This record gives sequence, structure tokens and C-alpha cells, in this order.
Amino acid sequence: MNSKKLLLIICSVFFVVGLSKAQDHDYIGAPKCKMCHNKAAKGSQYDKWAAGPHAKAFETLASAEAKKYSADPQKDAKCLACHSTYHSASADLMYTIKAEEGVSCESCHGPGADYKSPAVMKDKQKSLAAGLIDPTEAVCKTCHNEKSPTYKGFNYAEYVAKISHDDPTTE
Repeated sequence: MNSKKLLLIICSVFFVVGLSKAQDHDYIGAPKCKMCHNKAAKGSQYDKWAAGPHAKAFETLASAEAKKYSADPQKDAKCLACHSTYHSASADLMYTIKAEEGVSCESCHGPGADYKSPAVMKDKQKSLAAGLIDPTEAVCKTCHNEKSPTYKGFNYAEYVAKISHDDPTTE
């Protein structure tokens, strides 16, 4: 086997292993995030999210506008993929985590079970290693893109400013 093929195989194995590790984290639900991220000292992050458009994303699927694209948008997997964090959660999670939470913390920041503890969260590198995602424009564009039937363009800087909920203790 030539060295290029061997290198390609090795890289592919590492990519697949890395991808599977990235998907090994469990969801915990927005109420668990609220326990630490609703404190005034942390910028009342949870309240800012709850008052914003992501928290209401599932509700928009009940609108007449949404029903132009699907007979029952609140049950349509294509709609739920971007309007609910937990659309594909395992059955056992469905008892504690609801689609009605909309696009919650874990849609943008990754499933939180492994980085939720203060001991992990105080160290950015440990948090990232435990599954925390630093949202980027690419993360946003997994939903805010031409595949959406209501897409009207997406200006990352403009939209991220509208949903910003920074932690003043980390700036």
C-alpha cells in the first residue's frame, strides 16, 4: 500500500473517532443551565435567552406562516431540526427535555452533561474538551441558510448582536 493511501486511511480513522467522541455528550436541558447562568453576576444569560427569538423558535411553528410549509410543523422533523434543540433526543430524554424549549443553550453550545460542573466551566480548555462549543458563524448557518423556506439572508454580525448573552466575568 502506498504512503498516500495509508495516510488517508489513518486520517479518516482519526476523523471518524473524533466525530463519534463529539457526539458522545448527553443533553441536560435549559433549566439545568439556568441554575448557574441566570445570576446577575453572570449577565442574566438565561433570562436574555428566554426573552429572545431562539427560546420562542418552537412556538413559531404554530403560526399560520409555518403551516404554509408543513401540515403540522411542530411534528415535522425538517422543521424541528432547526426549531427545537431536542428534536432527535433519545426517548428517555423526552420525559425531562421538551421540544417547547425551542432552540436552547445546547443547540449552540453543545450537549452540556460533561461540561456543566463549575469545576469544568471555570477552565475554558477543559470545557471545550468536555463538549462545550464556542458558537461560530458556521454553527449558526446550520439553520440560518438557503434550505430554510423562510430564509431572507443572514448577516452574522447583525444577528449575533441581537441574541448576545455574554458572561461579563469572562470578558
